[in-house]
Amino acid sequence: MAVTAAMVKELRTRTGAAMMECKKALVETNGDIEAAIDFLRKSGLAQADKKASRVAAEGKIALSISTDGKQAVMVEVNCETDFVAKDENFNSFADAVANNALSESPADLDALLKTRIGDETAEEARHVLVNKIGENVQVRRFTGISTDGVIGAYIHGGKIGVLVDLSGGDESLARDLAMHIAAMNPEFVSDDDVPADTIAREKDILIAQAEDSGKPPEIIEKMVSGRLRKHLAGITLLGQTFVKDSDLTVGQLLDQNSASVNGFERLAVGEGIEKKESNFAEEVMQQVSGG
Repeated sequence: MAVTAAMVKELRTRTGAAMMECKKALVETNGDIEAAIDFLRKSGLAQADKKASRVAAEGKIALSISTDGKQAVMVEVNCETDFVAKDENFNSFADAVANNALSESPADLDALLKTRIGDETAEEARHVLVNKIGENVQVRRFTGISTDGVIGAYIHGGKIGVLVDLSGGDESLARDLAMHIAAMNPEFVSDDDVPADTIAREKDILIAQAEDSGKPPEIIEKMVSGRLRKHLAGITLLGQTFVKDSDLTVGQLLDQNSASVNGFERLAVGEGIEKKESNFAEEVMQQVSGG
């Protein structure tokens, strides 16, 4: 059976092996894709599949901003160890995916993985990278902002990324707000954005706590109102104390600058993923052994 370029491409995508190795495997197996995968596995050349089940909770938040500053995207790309998160090949891949997310405006993650990085799709490039660095690599998620105002963007150590959509103010204020959000992790912009059921649930908890004090109902009501205000201030951007000036809330800072926040996005590497305990020595040994 003749080995075609399409067959080589499919085998490379599925295994992450080099193109010449894929062609050789297909020749050896008379064009049988499944048999070729087994051939590569026996040769130790097909790595992407067996790496895919391993926890990838380290990585990078990659940022891409349009030349006019009116659009920006962040992409979380994960790997298994912080050691690889610093690798040049890994970082180049993450940056390329972020650039595609900005330029192609994909509807979802599947569409993003179908965009091109050179002669390959992003998914094909991911497989090749897995084979090259010896770790599971996943493009986990992306988010972006478009605005007629000012975008504030901040990446902290490659691990936390923030985008802020600001009306009024300037780039300096927008960046300060992004840094604040990175540090303080508010859940909402203002009290008005907090869902009613979230407020009701918190109020029920506060009432139960206050009733244990044995105080009269009118005192309990005041206690609950005060504690609820404090709670909302802690989870909303406008209510939080500004991280660079403890004498100001963010809301007061915005008022001073005749500015308002339309929205923000915050990504942190690995949030929500159960991480495996490891250490640097183990990471180095993993790289050396190729395991």
